[in-house]
Amino acid sequence: MKIVLDTNVLVSAFLKPHSKPARILRLVIQGEVKIIINEAILAEYYEVLIRPVFKLNEKHVQTILKLIRAKGIKAPALAESFQLSDGSDEPFLEAAIACHADALVTGNLKHFPKEQCHGQNILLPAEFLNRITTM
Repeated sequence: MKIVLDTNVLVSAFLKPHSKPARILRLVIQGEVKIIINEAILAEYYEVLIRPVFKLNEKHVQTILKLIRAKGIKAPALAESFQLSDGSDEPFLEAAIACHADALVTGNLKHFPKEQCHGQNILLPAEFLNRITTM
């Protein structure tokens, strides 16, 4: 199974180690779920995770991001624009579409309106976990 993880899911995974997002991150790290990435996604992960408000250990963040980079499927760039209300969400949708992701997992469904997502599955973390446990 191939997924794109929105930054809010990764932040939740770091802040709540027993949460559903943390479970998804563990599945990625263990190689049971493939993560799709591109440079814009990795840059956003880092920029957000090291914000002082989260009080995360930067070395720990870097270690996890190195694992994600090493295990990640590199998404090619697409020529089209997706016109999402928040332009910073576009690299996530672009990567999902470019690599035919099984899902883009986010905590903010409203950021990815169905009519603008070209048929891409947009799932909450709980929905994604329910889907993989029933396969």
